Amino acid sequence: MKFRLVIVFAIMAMLAVWFLPTPSATANGGSSDDATFTGYVYDTKGKLVGPITMPHVVKSEDAWRAQLPSDVYHIVREDGTERAFTGDLLENKREGVYSCVACNLPLFASDAKFKSGTGWPSFFREIAPGNVATEVDNRYGMRRVEISCARCDGHLGHVFEDGPAPTGMRHCVNSASIAFTPTEEVMTLADPAADKFARRQSLSSAVIAGGCFWCVEAVFEELEGVEEVISGYAGDVKASANYKAVSAGKTRHAEAVQILYDPAKINFEDLLAVHFATHDPTTLNRQGNDVGAHYRSAIFFANADEKALAEAFIADLTDQKVFDKPIVTTLEPLTEFFEAERYHQNYVCDNPNQGYVRVVAMPKVEKVRKLFKDRLKDKGDS
Repeated sequence: MKFRLVIVFAIMAMLAVWFLPTPSATANGGSSDDATFTGYVYDTKGKLVGPITMPHVVKSEDAWRAQLPSDVYHIVREDGTERAFTGDLLENKREGVYSCVACNLPLFASDAKFKSGTGWPSFFREIAPGNVATEVDNRYGMRRVEISCARCDGHLGHVFEDGPAPTGMRHCVNSASIAFTPTEEVMTLADPAADKFARRQSLSSAVIAGGCFWCVEAVFEELEGVEEVISGYAGDVKASANYKAVSAGKTRHAEAVQILYDPAKINFEDLLAVHFATHDPTTLNRQGNDVGAHYRSAIFFANADEKALAEAFIADLTDQKVFDKPIVTTLEPLTEFFEAERYHQNYVCDNPNQGYVRVVAMPKVEKVRKLFKDRLKDKGDS
């Protein structure tokens, strides 16, 4: 199989360069504001597409004040409420979409709007799962559930359990928090995230783990045919897919990467060849000084073909005695891949002078540049 001979030389050339501490969120300069959400947006054809993982829109309050009229700012950013029966969208009966006034995320559709008699636009459901966020609101001596835009955290209103069938819910929304777009113009809500989603749909995907995802991401980003590499988590549920929990060893997740690639230019076995040449698959739950099950070597197979290819590849390496020790790479069914916090993405490229990057990640990058010259995006000398 292609590339297997080069693996023998790759392993013989592998050096131990592990002496820096495990990277932390603090060292990376990350913050909770860097989180992502998963929702739906419109494409240029006016079709709602997703689910798509997107970054939150985070701005300073000064920036929001400059963008929004003062009355809108008070409601959207300061959790204000417009007076009942004063909103200009209360009696709107046209067919179309209601989106966030601050970031244009679609939130509600006209087919879910109903007359509640409360004095505010009301909807019995959101337009798509994930676009409307909820949080318990205990202010003013009462318990309510606040609703907000999932992308920019803009205040919308509250949701109550006194709506009509089929949901029984009433999303009570300030007119000032939403903008209306008629159905015939909904393509004007086209979001750049939809183009990215379409490109991803046309590619094949592989999920692989082998130590710190910064390193693994940087290695695969070098390869021709690899369109995108996303750092994230695989092996456990969404609720625990965050760096704080994973790095503390409190989950079954591994730090993993999702590789989106063009199968006409590079195939799954090619990716396996590069992976086994650039990490140590014989150390259980560790890569150098990065220790813990979240640093395990793993292939998360999406189907039976990927599993069979990975099994055959590992068996071949074992038969050739490429490694002095048994390969401990796990083959695990892929249930779902969760994108990591934004500050983890493209970390090596964005932080070339960071200590861990220089000593641990860059030697791996240099290795792939040396061993797979004919497979690089930049065929020039490195």
